[in-house]
Amino acid sequence: MTSLTASHAADLVAALLFILSLAGLSQHRTSRAGVVYGIAGMALALVATVVVAAQSITAGAVALIVLAMVLGAAMGLWRARRVEMTQMPELIAVLHSFVGLAAVLVGWNSYLEVESHGTAQTRIGADLLGIHHAEVFIGIFIGAVTFTGSIVAFLKLSARIKSRPLMLPGKNALNVGALAAFVALTVWFTISPDLALMIAVTVLALALGWHLVASIGGGDMPVVVSMLNSYSGWAAAAAGFLLDNNLLIVTGALVGSSGAYLSYIMCKAMNRSFLSVIAGGFGIEAPSGGEEDHGEHREVRAAEAAEMLAQARSVVITPGYGMAVAQAQHPVAELTRHLRERGVEVRFGVHPVAGRLPGHMNVLLAEAKVPYDIVLEMDEINDDFADTSVVLVIGANDTVNPAATEDPTSPIAGMPVLRVWEAEQVIVFKRSMASGYAGVQNPLFFRENSGMLFGDAKQSVEEILRALGTDSRREAATAAR
Repeated sequence: MTSLTASHAADLVAALLFILSLAGLSQHRTSRAGVVYGIAGMALALVATVVVAAQSITAGAVALIVLAMVLGAAMGLWRARRVEMTQMPELIAVLHSFVGLAAVLVGWNSYLEVESHGTAQTRIGADLLGIHHAEVFIGIFIGAVTFTGSIVAFLKLSARIKSRPLMLPGKNALNVGALAAFVALTVWFTISPDLALMIAVTVLALALGWHLVASIGGGDMPVVVSMLNSYSGWAAAAAGFLLDNNLLIVTGALVGSSGAYLSYIMCKAMNRSFLSVIAGGFGIEAPSGGEEDHGEHREVRAAEAAEMLAQARSVVITPGYGMAVAQAQHPVAELTRHLRERGVEVRFGVHPVAGRLPGHMNVLLAEAKVPYDIVLEMDEINDDFADTSVVLVIGANDTVNPAATEDPTSPIAGMPVLRVWEAEQVIVFKRSMASGYAGVQNPLFFRENSGMLFGDAKQSVEEILRALGTDSRREAATAAR
């Protein structure tokens, strides 16, 4: 077996491992195996690529490749050890930007190596030259859009810039005009490639990527992360065509298609079209949202919350990004175990876009070892709120906002939400009365059956646990007497 044949076999096995990885990541119980499959596939692909490359390049070049791999692995391990779960969304956005930048560099390198040296027909062949031109141009465009779009997503998710959408006059016309200009430039470049056109499409795509994501409000950021994941996949596939790497094409197509499908699922969960997300608009504050008088809110203490929970028949916990920020998942898991031991039915209701990343809350709850079978999706739990004694809203805001179903003028009107207000009692864990990430006030906070428990979510849950423990010991002592 030649090294090239072995490489093709390794690519096939790696592609299968990537498919198994996606399948494993689709469920909590198999997610760990899915991660292992992905790591194994990537390791195999890297080794096979280096082995094949070593046959046609110098030993010094191979050493540089190995050095780059070692440095990249060291940086990856360092960041993986230091990053908090709350920082995962922005970390993923940064990683997407790397993929986009790599696609841009591959496209430029292909142009400079093949076109500028006057060896195009010799290297590519006259029949395929036009296709190669289109591959270069499209790959650069997708990569550049992914690069700047991911940078803006990182800046918004990490609160380095405001999450509200950028509202330039005629923003939709600007986006459509940029796409039309790209199509025209692609046709022009395919017929007559030129360095000026390469520069033009790079600048155009960088500007479009920035504007696309800057025009999207905070409420849509989970969809944006998923969308950029899809873009990075297509950018990788485009780079695979330029590098004549079948595995990169397959891997990019898997990431691109799965990211696109996830974006579709999330848009469906939010009752929004994918095109409307691209056009922005979600997360714009309602004209009267900040001034409307919703009445007075009612504040509760940890001891009162503990008393409600002790007398509850059933409890539903709806987590949000605030739980991740406070790192309250472990005390919440302990509270869950404590209540279940007392005979209280406890379940979790997770909105599809809770947090800043698809599956963010599910990962946090799994980390805290909350049983999978009591973690339910929105469609599974929504009809049960009316028969629930107490709902704990821990750090969630927009995903439990009744304005989505009751106020047709609200920016989140039509978005499916968790109907927590139908329960007998609702306890909302928040630091303040500030609006959520979408910038929309929440009437839930002012309902008669809602109580606001202000403070750090982790500390609040721990105080409830102490109060419940005190009550338990008091009951035990009374029974002993």
